[in-house]
Amino acid sequence: MKRLFDIVLLLLILPFLFAPMILIWILVRLTSKGPALYWSNRIGYRNTIFSMPKFRSMITETPTVATHLLDNPYQYLSPIGSLLRRTSLDELPQLWSVLKGDMSFVGPRPALFNQHDLIRARTEVGVDELLPGITGWAQIQGRDDISIKEKVQYDLAYLQHQSFWFDLKILFFTAAKVLRCSGVSH
Repeated sequence: MKRLFDIVLLLLILPFLFAPMILIWILVRLTSKGPALYWSNRIGYRNTIFSMPKFRSMITETPTVATHLLDNPYQYLSPIGSLLRRTSLDELPQLWSVLKGDMSFVGPRPALFNQHDLIRARTEVGVDELLPGITGWAQIQGRDDISIKEKVQYDLAYLQHQSFWFDLKILFFTAAKVLRCSGVSH
């Protein structure tokens, strides 16, 4: 049922997002060197690694670590990187991962391959059994502003209460947060 919902929603929104995605692609290429897409190794279902695309919001010389681990993440932002991150437009290519089945619209955000503390904490409570999502319960609770422990607790709450209606609630609150650009620290 969830996979069917993902495909139907993807087919409904893709026609509206195709032109903006082309425009973002062009703007990223015009404003900084390197490819428009950044492919990040992420942890997926049952801790398997998959490659997740995002529009590149950082310069190509940025270390491969979670942004919150950088001493000064602002120094690595591309000219339009801050805008892409604040508006979550950098996340649009993840629709490809939804189409492939590596991700869902709703689930825990996929950890970077080297976020061992987050991966371990999620595995201990069974969250690794969920397909990662573009958005999730932890995302709307604080996104960049909550600790790993809090993220895992919200991910566990999602695991224990997941349903079609809960997913719709999360999507609704995600849209509201994106429109307000809230919860993004850089």
